[in-house]
Amino acid sequence: MNNIAMEGKEDVLEAWYMDDSEEDQRLPHHREPKEFVSFDKLLELGVVSWRLNADAYETDENLRKIREARGYSYMDICEVCPEKLPNYEAKIKSFFEEHLHTDEEIRYCLDGSGYFDLRDENDRWIRVAVKKGGLIVLPAGLYHRFTLDTNNYIKAMRLFVGEPVWTPYNRPHDELPARKEYVESLSRKEFGTHAVESH
Repeated sequence: MNNIAMEGKEDVLEAWYMDDSEEDQRLPHHREPKEFVSFDKLLELGVVSWRLNADAYETDENLRKIREARGYSYMDICEVCPEKLPNYEAKIKSFFEEHLHTDEEIRYCLDGSGYFDLRDENDRWIRVAVKKGGLIVLPAGLYHRFTLDTNNYIKAMRLFVGEPVWTPYNRPHDELPARKEYVESLSRKEFGTHAVESH
């Protein structure tokens, strides 16, 4: 799966360190001057990503290979916007609570856009902007959150290994095995070396 779906990734995924402003969460929140984050840096944090053809997701060979290689047997599609998500305001608020999962979080943007914020090894927020065609995998145990941007719309495929478990563990949950394993992997610099047939 080498070099699968790497071309033009920067067109659909971009990352930067966030400022500390309390302004609308849907704004970009760039620092001044802007401080961008490389895909290699994301990989060091265990975050894997690809660019795929969102218009052909039902027949895309690259997506099939990724799902096969990583065991993503479950799939569904959700739309997050005021018109289509019941209890929209409450849901958006809960997505933006800092949390972790005991399994990977896999999201493939089929349309629209949004932000996945994640903590680096020094607890600083990195904002990852995902647009149509971007697929992102957040490792189990990584503190993160999600918000829409000012377009207020994303259509995303959710992938999962086996039966989905959507339980978020709001911070702090440092005692969870998934968190401890993640922190140990970071300290041993395991990500980026064997992390995932991604480049």
